[in-house]
Amino acid sequence: MNVFRLVADLLHLGSIFILIARIHQTKSCSGISLKTQALYFLVFVTRYLDLFTSFVSIYNTLMKLFFLCSAGYIVYMMLQPLKATYDKALDTFRIEYVLAGAALFALVFPHKYTVVEILWSFSIYLEAVAIMPQLFMMTRTGEADNITSHYVFALGGYRALYIINWVYRYFTEDNYVDYIAWVAGVVQTGLYADFFYVYFTRVLKGKEFKLPV
Repeated sequence: MNVFRLVADLLHLGSIFILIARIHQTKSCSGISLKTQALYFLVFVTRYLDLFTSFVSIYNTLMKLFFLCSAGYIVYMMLQPLKATYDKALDTFRIEYVLAGAALFALVFPHKYTVVEILWSFSIYLEAVAIMPQLFMMTRTGEADNITSHYVFALGGYRALYIINWVYRYFTEDNYVDYIAWVAGVVQTGLYADFFYVYFTRVLKGKEFKLPV
């Protein structure tokens, strides 16, 4: 644990609190991609199987349980109570391609050839592209409400800080290498590049999030 990872984890937590608060305040999931939320739920399910096999710390366990439960809760809210407000016609990203790609990479480039490690690798590759349906949805509409943009920014900031965390650990820990997480994290952060530009040039200046025409 270091300050970069701690702040990254807090940003990740914050992103979820922002999204849940937005859903409850507006009683709507308009502008939110169900496909992205379902992908994140799958990421957590396949990554946190070690909850049943090992114990690292109370912090680690509570964080994993929170991410699992909150992701499942968001998907449930979008499928049941707020189903009528979901913009299915705009959420058209073909997630079968990212699922197949993540599965292929996990089978070819896992940490180890065990079921748990293959699923862990799958979750890392899938998380790298899980935000794509949400970004694609925002691209289709050309805009997003500011609360949703804050949610996406917090997610992107969390991944960017994890890169700094990895650099810090590389220079301060002996034999620290994790190529799978590094490559996936860089790819994931790169997907936010256009979003970050609009966020910094518009939202932080009090304007609405709108993509350039």
